Amino acid sequence: MYNQQYRWSSVYVHVPFCASRCVYCGFYSTVGSGLETDYVSAMEQELSLRADYLPKEYPIRTIYFGGGTPSQLSPTLLARMLRSINDQIVLPRNHGSAVEELTIECNPDDVDMPLAISLRAMGVNRVSLGIQTFDEARLHFLHRRHTAHEAVEAISHLRSAGIDNISIDLMFGFPDETIEDWEHDIECALSLRPSHLSAYGLTYEEGTPLERLLREGRVNAIDEEVSRDMYDVLCTRLNDAGYEQYEISNFALPNRRSIHNSGYWSGVPYLGIGAAAHSYDGVSRQWNVSDLRQYIEQVGHGVVPMEREVLDEPTLWDDMIVTALRTCEGISLDHVRKVFGDEYLQFLLQTSQSYLEHGLLKIDDNHLHLTHEGIHVSDMIVSELMKD
Repeated sequence: MYNQQYRWSSVYVHVPFCASRCVYCGFYSTVGSGLETDYVSAMEQELSLRADYLPKEYPIRTIYFGGGTPSQLSPTLLARMLRSINDQIVLPRNHGSAVEELTIECNPDDVDMPLAISLRAMGVNRVSLGIQTFDEARLHFLHRRHTAHEAVEAISHLRSAGIDNISIDLMFGFPDETIEDWEHDIECALSLRPSHLSAYGLTYEEGTPLERLLREGRVNAIDEEVSRDMYDVLCTRLNDAGYEQYEISNFALPNRRSIHNSGYWSGVPYLGIGAAAHSYDGVSRQWNVSDLRQYIEQVGHGVVPMEREVLDEPTLWDDMIVTALRTCEGISLDHVRKVFGDEYLQFLLQTSQSYLEHGLLKIDDNHLHLTHEGIHVSDMIVSELMKD
């Protein structure tokens, strides 16, 4: 059941290599494996095995290299992987045209002038920098490798190379962080005028070193009210600076939304390549094994090691609630009626009624979406609107 509102698709490439592990990271990654070339070869093989995964009538609009740390791959390997994607699936579907948005995530300390020039030469037109904070003590706490100065330099290198669509990631809610500390990070970010900014509250994911520190009482989670105030400061300051909040945690200058991530929130089909990568074709989702060596070995034998879940109607509904309600557009009531039918529409409107009355949800232009106050209790609202 493809989302007929958006007749395009995308490709995600997972690069699980990191020079070191950050304390908060719950994504699959490896350190010091030395398997970069073998991994790229395996991903090329996976591409050939899954070349028909995406609907042929849907052009591929975006490619996104995420991780891990994609900038840990050499420019030669990155360019090789990109050529394979273009040759095997993009150009045949796009009638010879390149994708509109090609993003790569980078660590700031990886970005020197030669890398920036190489990225531009291979067609990268958007870079997402994991800056997280401009405070040296908090960078050290997170086990980030870069300094605040290197973050600023990375942006300068990218712009000098001709890449001006730059997104930066920030975090707030560190132990002992104050509102004033957070305001300083925001101002540092705005002084660089990135085209896009993503900001997330620090979370204590199970199994991470950070969660262990919390469990052992070596750090204290920030007060919930302080975290809420930090989020409000973020929204106000970025709005004043001309950024559109188009998703709960994402802000963009005009015409600079992340097309790729917007696809995730809109039900667009996507092919995920690599260990731990997820894919979605409109009727099912699948995820590759989170084991680098197993992935390389099995793909080398012509088998993609993955699990697959066929999505029934309630699950597709829940997916839409979880993703669409995060966006500023919210949930199209016309789309609900067309795809799910009147029974689901009535369920949505009836379940939303009390939240509408209390100003946590509102309906504009036949779209149901969160108000700013509703964002603070979005988890509760989403759980109420889900079927399972």
